[in-house]
Amino acid sequence: MRIKLLFCVLICCTIGFYTNVSAQETNKNYDEKLAKELHADEYGMKTYVLAILKTGPEKGFSKAKQDSVFTGHMLNIGKLVTDGKLVVAGPLGKNDKNYRGIFILDVPTIAEAEQLVGTDPAIKSRLLDVELFIWYGSAALKETLKIHSKIEKRSH
Repeated sequence: MRIKLLFCVLICCTIGFYTNVSAQETNKNYDEKLAKELHADEYGMKTYVLAILKTGPEKGFSKAKQDSVFTGHMLNIGKLVTDGKLVVAGPLGKNDKNYRGIFILDVPTIAEAEQLVGTDPAIKSRLLDVELFIWYGSAALKETLKIHSKIEKRSH
């Protein structure tokens, strides 16, 4: 009798579990074509690499050389955006960790991100250093670039 009762409880729990899982509804605004285009998973998310830029060890450059390197840094940022590899970039406010800015790179691995940040003159010259982390965020993040181009009055 106990075995039958236990069996019935297990069946009821299993049915209840599957009923709850199947009760989850698909988002009525879901756009399958856009989700595929943005490489979104079923939660609308994807893997990126977060790059935290920080002050590097190089301290001996003249002001003119630093300016030249940072001009190249900005040009490289533009190239990475054009190539579809950089979705967010920007400086950080002053802080006690010497963090200078961030990149969110549209690549799934640290190895790919290392190749991309290796093209940056400020990192190559060691004026900046970089720490890389896998980051899981909204696949829609890339769409902000399209919106930004409509609200940017002056380009950098």
